[in-house]
Amino acid sequence: MKKVFIEGGTIVNSKESFVGNILIEGEKIKKVLKPEEFIELDDDAEVVDAGGKLVFPGFIDAHTHFDLHVAGTVTCDDFPSGTKAAIAGGTTSIVDFGTQYKGETLMEGFKNWQKKADLGASCDYGFHMSITDWNEETKKECQNMMDEGLSTFKVYMTYDIQVDDEEMFYILKRLKEVGGITGVHCENTGMIAALQKKYIAEESTKKSVSSHYLSRPDDAEAEAINRMLYIADVVDTPIIDVHLTCEKGLNEIREARKRGQVVFAETCPQYLTMTEDLYKSDFETSARYVIAPPLRKKSDQEALWKALADGEIQTICTDHCSFTLAQKDLGKEDFRKIPGGMPGVETRGEVIFSEGVVKGRISKERMAALLSENPAKLYGMDPEKGILQEGSDADIVLLDPNKKKTIRKEDQVSRSDYAPLEGLEIQGCIEEVFLRGKLVAKGGKVLLENQGKYLKRKKFQPVV
Repeated sequence: MKKVFIEGGTIVNSKESFVGNILIEGEKIKKVLKPEEFIELDDDAEVVDAGGKLVFPGFIDAHTHFDLHVAGTVTCDDFPSGTKAAIAGGTTSIVDFGTQYKGETLMEGFKNWQKKADLGASCDYGFHMSITDWNEETKKECQNMMDEGLSTFKVYMTYDIQVDDEEMFYILKRLKEVGGITGVHCENTGMIAALQKKYIAEESTKKSVSSHYLSRPDDAEAEAINRMLYIADVVDTPIIDVHLTCEKGLNEIREARKRGQVVFAETCPQYLTMTEDLYKSDFETSARYVIAPPLRKKSDQEALWKALADGEIQTICTDHCSFTLAQKDLGKEDFRKIPGGMPGVETRGEVIFSEGVVKGRISKERMAALLSENPAKLYGMDPEKGILQEGSDADIVLLDPNKKKTIRKEDQVSRSDYAPLEGLEIQGCIEEVFLRGKLVAKGGKVLLENQGKYLKRKKFQPVV
């Protein structure tokens, strides 16, 4: 069994960090050693010098959309390209959103996503199941999904796959019975529809990208969060608010927690690094930033960073949903037809380190919690994933905290032909990535493809 010895790096977990060594045996971490602890190595052990580097647990992105049919097109990153982009950026596990489309069973949705992943996966992967067609058969199948390792679900409060409040109640009730938990896309669909009608009434605003964010205000997000939380309160079950963007929504979560509710929150790098000002440029520039919910104000950004540091937000995932500029052009004549989404799985680790840790907004230990340990617990992968400890999978990221680079589309693995953070200077570069003991990426380049395996996940664990 192959042995690898990672020597002299600063080992970073959520509770502590220290200079030490890690012995990998096969796919697992055999030993985590502090400097004073000695171990005699076999002659054939490979030694990796991690001096001066930070050693993180492999990052987990529990919010990706690969090979997703949406807005009359398909995301440009499928499982082969999306998981390659993930592993290049230090993400060793992803959880993609499988979807039960209207008329399908949950099992049919699961099998459809298995086929997509069968095309190739370069990091480990699991699926959430998005419930869109609630009926007696779907109710029964929730247990089947749990048995298959799909222990987390999703519901939408907007789009053509949304559920209404009554269906939300019954879904939450059933998931409580089987031990599942759901993430919710929170936006008030009626408010959005009314505002969209307002902006498409005139030719100028119909073609304006700024109409996108104007028709999806933070009030639409906050109201939906409020409603979702009260439904969850009546059911008496924990809930996850995905891609939280704004202080108003955060305040709704705070109030729910004061009532004694268990609420988990996720935000994304785009909401921490970009603002709604990007929607005020020419179409080609602005359309690339069309996502839902949209980018918000600088003050929202600041509120989210503080909430991350204070433990009010539990995870940072990406909502990676990538398109080309030509695909974004589908909405040139009507802002509602711009495919919503942008790439992010490849740059998340370095961006959060540079913008968060280097700038003093969060500690490196908090970064390990947000990107590794918390998602591992919340999405049923603990203790195999998310932590550097004996017996866990040897998913390891070596990051040079002093090395700098500039984000450029030419350097990315994703098939998207633009980089949302083009030109941003990064301090802290991911040097090497190990997936279950194998060196799979180095310097942003993938060395070994298709090493990923399906993650049959357990029930969620609470995180702080």
